[in-house]
Formats: sequence, structure tokens, C-alpha cells
Amino acid sequence: MAKQDSSSPAYEELLEKLTASVARLESGGLTLDEALATYEEGTAIAAQCQALLETAEQKIRELRQVVEPES
Repeated sequence: MAKQDSSSPAYEELLEKLTASVARLESGGLTLDEALATYEEGTAIAAQCQALLETAEQKIRELRQVVEPES
């Protein structure tokens, strides 16, 4: 299996950052500017997570094609 590019964060690392952003927002102790910056950061992280998941799903589809070729 191909290794992930070392310059891009792993899904699990991104998920931890996203969870931390959500916790900061839910704490309610942020200024409006801090909350907006945290929200913006969270949406960018969520998009990265989604892209990684879509790549993984595509790899699974490709592997299934090899194992279960269409007749």
C-alpha cells in the first residue's frame, strides 16, 4: 500500500485538530473574531478530512474491482 505524503497530515491528526476546534467553539469563551477564525479553520480541516475520505473510498473501489471483477 502506498504511504501518505509526509508533508500532508494524516486523517487522524486532522480529526484531532477538528475536534479541538469544535471544543473551543462550544466552550463559548471566544471573542467573535476568535470564533470566526476557529470556525474558518475548522471548515478547512473538515474539507481536508473529506478529501482524504474520498481518496480512501476511491482506493477501496479500485481494490474491489481487482478482487471482484465485473463479469
